[in-house]
Amino acid sequence: MADYPIISDVSAHIVKLLREKMCPEPVPSPNNIEVSSPAEQDVDYILGLYLYDIREEGEISMGPLRVGKTRLKKAPKPYSLYYMLFINGSSQMGLKAHDIQKIIGRAAQIVNDGNLIFPNTLQTWLESEEAPIILSPAKISLDDKVRVWSAINKPYQVSLFYKAAPVFLSSEIVVDETPVREASFTIQATGEKDS
Repeated sequence: MADYPIISDVSAHIVKLLREKMCPEPVPSPNNIEVSSPAEQDVDYILGLYLYDIREEGEISMGPLRVGKTRLKKAPKPYSLYYMLFINGSSQMGLKAHDIQKIIGRAAQIVNDGNLIFPNTLQTWLESEEAPIILSPAKISLDDKVRVWSAINKPYQVSLFYKAAPVFLSSEIVVDETPVREASFTIQATGEKDS
């Protein structure tokens, strides 16, 4: 299962996808798309990706995972990552409302088309094929969106909200299996048949 950098890897993957497909139109340069918080001041990018919440999604119904021949590792935990794609209000690019709507529309199109993220492409050392992480629109109300903006002391602006799940995070706890100390066998003879 994926190791702890998976959260950062998912964010980097989304930004890479946006940079590849949005530049040079409607965003002039890949450097204009960043992982950032709307609260950051004096940064000059156009489109930001903000991870605003991480939620543990309970237990999965699988036992410990086998590591080698005699060891077990605790089962991974599933998480959901909540992202906001926003236009940087402090950008010096002088964007007009029409430009902002084009950028938001193109970003939505790209994320919708590239909504499957494969952990094995993010962490190439993974030994087994893992289920894809699905990027889908976060079903939150306008009030909840306003709360996200209020939490960072910024006025609400039109933005896109997404959920990436399930993101499985492995455990480092390895438990040795109890070795077999005693075994008993029973041999039973069967009678020969008469001809």
